[in-house]
Parts: sequence; structure tokens; C-alpha cells
Amino acid sequence: MATAVTDIPAVRPALIITPQNGWMHLGLRELWGYRELTYFLAVREIKVRYKQTAVGILWALIQPLFTMLIFSLFFGRLGKMPSDGIPYPIFSLAALIPWTFFAAGLTAASNSLVGNSNLITKVYFPRLAIPISAILSGIVDFAIGLALLLVFMMFKGFYPGPNLVWFPAFLLLALITALGFGLWLSALNVEYRDVRYVVPFLVQFWMFATPIAYSAHMLNEPWRTVYSINPMVGVIEGFRWSVLGRGNPPGLMLLASSAAALLTLISGLYYFRRMESRFADIV
Repeated sequence: MATAVTDIPAVRPALIITPQNGWMHLGLRELWGYRELTYFLAVREIKVRYKQTAVGILWALIQPLFTMLIFSLFFGRLGKMPSDGIPYPIFSLAALIPWTFFAAGLTAASNSLVGNSNLITKVYFPRLAIPISAILSGIVDFAIGLALLLVFMMFKGFYPGPNLVWFPAFLLLALITALGFGLWLSALNVEYRDVRYVVPFLVQFWMFATPIAYSAHMLNEPWRTVYSINPMVGVIEGFRWSVLGRGNPPGLMLLASSAAALLTLISGLYYFRRMESRFADIV
């Protein structure tokens, strides 16, 4: 006599998440699998940034515009700072657009892990997605600032030339620089909350150590190349050259800045992954 066989529920395999050991595993393939999460975190950052603000996204115009006016008055008119034959307002604004993107991304990334502590302690996902999304959220502000720069350029009779094809490379270099230092600072901020007090001072000092109000060509070689160890030197000078179409390509400055940015990014990735297993316990 045949007997009925009851359905036995399939046993679902268990997924055990363990921290990675050693320095060699970066988990970039896993991060790519969570790319949609990175996108949604970036969108959330943009919405939160301008939520319940009086002028909203216009802050992306106000900050570089007023900084340009201050620089033009004190450095351009009163200080008579040379500007490579370019009207000083355009000269300074062309530097402030990528600098604002970098500074905002660095600040947001450094506080991103602490700011998302509830998410880190409850759900598993590659923690790299948090500082990356914080930096990518600044792309919208950057695009608005770039539009402002183009309007000023056309008003003054400046039009982008064939050098503009190199523009994405300098934007990528700014992103790499922000991410490299952001990874270091975000991981350090989890363990040492003093970092949140250091970052504003660091950004302010870094701005005056970068050729925004002045030109890097005021220095002679080999000091100009040594100065370009600051990765933002290559970003600023390259951005001016590609968008304004004046002067010579950055050359050795770009090589030195790119090498410093890549070194910071690689070391930041390894340090971040090394500390990642402790984030949920400390944050």
C-alpha cells in the first residue's frame, strides 16, 4: 500500500558573515554587487542635505560665488595677485568649483561612518559604500557650480576649447583624492572622535596650501613639482587648463599629484578594510 509522502521544507543554507583577516582582501567585487545601495545612499545624502532649507540647492551656487567675490576683492584687487592673464573672478572660480567638491566630499566622508552608526550596527553591507556615497553625493553640487562657471566664462568671452576633453580626468583625480583621504579620516573618526574637530581646520589650511587664490606657476622648478605632492595642485591647475583653455598642460605637476592621490587611495582602502571589523563594536 502506497503512503503519501509529505513535503519536507527545503533547508536554506546558512550564510555566516565573518570579518576578513589580513591586509590583502579589499572586497571590491562585493562592493560592486552592492552598487545599487551605494546609489541610494548617495541620493539620500542629497535629499537630507537640502531638506527644510530656505533656498535649497541654491546653496551650491552661493558658496563658490561669495567666496569668489571675497577672493576677487582681497587677492585680486587689493593684493594684485597674478592670474596667468585670466580675469581674476574667472581664475578663482575655476579653482573654487573643484575645490568645493573636494572639501565637501572630504568632510562628508570623514563623518559618514559615525553618522550612519545605526545602519552599521544593524545591517551587513560593505562599509566602503558609506564614504563612497558621501563623496558621490557632491556631484550634483559640482555640476551646478560648473554651470555657474560656464555662464561667467561666456559673459567674459571665454569659451572651452579642445582641452575640455581632459576635464573628466581631473574630476576623477579630485574624486580619488577625496576618497583616499576620506577613507583614512572616516576610519580614524570611528575610534578617535577628535577627527571631527581636526577636519575643518585641515580643510581651511589645505585651501590656502592649494593654488586657488594664486597660480602654482609662481613657483619655479623643482619646487613646483615638490609642491604638487599636494594632489589638489594637479586637480586645480589641470581643471583651469582644461576648462579655460589657457596656458600649458600641468605636466610634471599632474604626475606628482596623481601619484600622491593613488598612493593615498590604495593605503586608505587597506587601512579602512583592516579596521572594518571593529566599526560595529566601536561606533
